[in-house]
Amino acid sequence: DDELQTDGNRSGHFQNGEPGVAPPNEEVIRIIAAQLAEIGDQFNRDIEGRVVNDLVQHFRNANLSTEEITLYMSRAVEELTQSIPSDMAQEKAMVVLAMVLTKRIVNTMPSLLQRVFNAAVNYMNQHHDYIADMVSQTA
Repeated sequence: DDELQTDGNRSGHFQNGEPGVAPPNEEVIRIIAAQLAEIGDQFNRDIEGRVVNDLVQHFRNANLSTEEITLYMSRAVEELTQSIPSDMAQEKAMVVLAMVLTKRIVNTMPSLLQRVFNAAVNYMNQHHDYIADMVSQTA
């Protein structure tokens, strides 16, 4: 359940299915993943190293709780959201920015993988309704 999938592949969670839950349309998932990857590539080019380095420093602070770390990620995403094109849905941009920041932080300091992963999952859970809506609108 705590799997972060950013490459468009289905996690084991979807492959195994759940009782009473219809399996997602694989083509819909691929379309959404391709769209998010394209947006993510653009955001990745636009994110300044300073933002990533600041987050790395927070993630390295062992005294901060998971909630505090998630709050720092949320603030960074909100700051970056200010510079997105106005024609893009803000919630979509926030989800993509969180994924891009996660990737950049882990690429900068791989030893932070578990902590960054947990913060990203917490952040994504806060935006779960948007992700579910995105899937249902594309179907």
